[in-house]
Amino acid sequence: MKLVAPKITSALTDCDFNDIWKSDDTSLEDCSIQDSDVSQQMIEKAYISQCIIKNTKFTDSTFYRGNISDTRFENCDFSNVTFDNSSIHRVEFVNCKLLGANFVETYIGHVSFDNSILQLASFATLKFEKVLFQQTSLEQAGFFECKCKDTYFQACSLQKATFDRTPLKGIDLSTSTFTSITIGLEELRGCKVSSQQAIQLASLIGLQVVD
Repeated sequence: MKLVAPKITSALTDCDFNDIWKSDDTSLEDCSIQDSDVSQQMIEKAYISQCIIKNTKFTDSTFYRGNISDTRFENCDFSNVTFDNSSIHRVEFVNCKLLGANFVETYIGHVSFDNSILQLASFATLKFEKVLFQQTSLEQAGFFECKCKDTYFQACSLQKATFDRTPLKGIDLSTSTFTSITIGLEELRGCKVSSQQAIQLASLIGLQVVD
């Protein structure tokens, strides 16, 4: 799978994320942002495009009906952030912390989560399209009524993750790790797993594997 990378211009203006509070225009374009603090904010209908955002805290904030595109987040903290009815397109999360983040009725397309923390994250009634989770912790994460198209988990931790009414047909879990996972037979149909994972999954659904 080839993701379309964020389209970011080389001519970026240095600014602070809090600049969007100075007017009614909640948009940021062509910006380079570092070391901002946007914690505990309700960010409604924000438009963020062609930005590089580093070392910024968004903890306990809510993005409602936002549009984030062509942006790279590096070393940012999104702990307990809610992305509600938003669109995230051509975005990279690199070394980011998304502990307990909630993605509700959100579109996520051409997005990568690289070396990030998504423990206890919740993905509910949303659509993944060309999404890569790479070397990322998804321990105790929940996927509820999600549609996954061209979604890849590479060398991730899926320990105690839950897939509920989220079909995994064509999804490859073989390079990821778990000893406990919550998933139904219907969700597993067509999923790619390693031989060791197949034994683990068989035991989870009550099968006894013998030589």
